[in-house]
Amino acid sequence: MSGVKCTSKRSIRRIIAVSLAAASVLTGCGGSKYDMAYELNSEVSSYQLLNISNQETLEPFAADLCVANGDVKKVGVDLPDVGAAALFDLKDLDTLYAKNVNVQVNPASLTKIMTALVAIKYGSPDQMLTASENVRITEPGAQLCGLKPGDQMTLDQALHILLIYSANDVAVMIAEGISGSVEEFVALMNREAAELGATNCNFTNPNGLTEENHYMTAYDLYLIFQEALKYELFKQIIQMTSYNTVYRDKNGAEISFETSTTNQYLKGTYEMPEGITVIGGKTGTTNAAGHCLILLSTGRDGTQYISVIMKDTSGEELYADMTKLLEAAE
Repeated sequence: MSGVKCTSKRSIRRIIAVSLAAASVLTGCGGSKYDMAYELNSEVSSYQLLNISNQETLEPFAADLCVANGDVKKVGVDLPDVGAAALFDLKDLDTLYAKNVNVQVNPASLTKIMTALVAIKYGSPDQMLTASENVRITEPGAQLCGLKPGDQMTLDQALHILLIYSANDVAVMIAEGISGSVEEFVALMNREAAELGATNCNFTNPNGLTEENHYMTAYDLYLIFQEALKYELFKQIIQMTSYNTVYRDKNGAEISFETSTTNQYLKGTYEMPEGITVIGGKTGTTNAAGHCLILLSTGRDGTQYISVIMKDTSGEELYADMTKLLEAAE
């Protein structure tokens, strides 16, 4: 069983800059892809970076984050069938449970947390978005709002539909509206992830539909979710149980849209564990990713927790396993 630690806040940006510089020296190419593994013994990693000029070990993680450098089991819970899982205590800055948190897995629609984070940071809620031909997604089973080229809505509307209904076509519209193209937006997603220290993930699209080289770790997801929670709009949306809105087609005609949350705790399909209040979160499901869920919850004493499960076997098992994980928090 590996331990956890919380470290100095002073310069996660400096750490990343040093790591990229070190990697550039090693590769001889400033435009190369840099992968920093979560390994204690790696000279260029998210845990320990060597300052070449003065031989000092720099502390890469902020004081308000918890770090798991391997599997952790401080609570009496066992989740043998999940691909990855974690439970973070945000009050004591402690990792209570971690399984395969640094293993790269398909994140499905949990990708949309990063999409929302980037959109909120670089856009404005009243920004008008227009759907292009690229919103025509034909992948079988893909969750779609039903956008057609020329449809328009504000970024605020799009974010609600993205996070509550998990619409894949809306993710494309957001990406093009913020960055001009999906490719540029995805590059921005990856840069922002690196800034957060989430260096074991790689995005190739803004919605999480299955693609080669699109992956995330449970720990990177925690870092991204933690950052997104700093934005009130994001935190507000993930708590909502339903959403109704009206947007317009290319001719200006009104289109009504209403949906309910995919979070089965908020919907009431599954009971929250005794003593735990689920505030909100995000779901994700594809054949490649299995069933995934990340939550922000509060215990009896007000302690907040982030819990995540990736690659569970079914929706029913996902909520059964998440309940076990949350029960261990009390």
